[in-house]
Amino acid sequence: MSGKVFVDSNILIYAHDVDEGRKCAIAQEILAQLLANKTGALSPQVLQEFYVNITRKVAKPLSKRLAREILRDFSVWCIDTTAAEVAAAFRIEDEAKISFWDALICASAIKAGAERVLSEDLNPGQRIGGILVENPFAGG
Repeated sequence: MSGKVFVDSNILIYAHDVDEGRKCAIAQEILAQLLANKTGALSPQVLQEFYVNITRKVAKPLSKRLAREILRDFSVWCIDTTAAEVAAAFRIEDEAKISFWDALICASAIKAGAERVLSEDLNPGQRIGGILVENPFAGG
């Protein structure tokens, strides 16, 4: 993978949810590549969603301690979300006709200078703010 790649929370969640089998393996490979290439990006929103879901909403939740360690490890990828990204998200929400939370992901990815957003929640192949949306779990 080349260029900055913004990862949505579902990538982090699947990478740490062993019950997800194929999705877990795909997400782990993606994160390993991004770590090796130093091209990963995410936002506080992604870290928050990861923490809540991986400690409460998966079949085998991680301990808070372990989830916090993982969060700390990925915090180096984190870009700040400011009022400017919230304002940009309002525009993206209206233009792309997506939820505010997905629009905030896109606004954060734009701020990070990402070329792609990896997400299961957005429309694969769609370009939002010049960033290509990809669903790494689609197909196969």
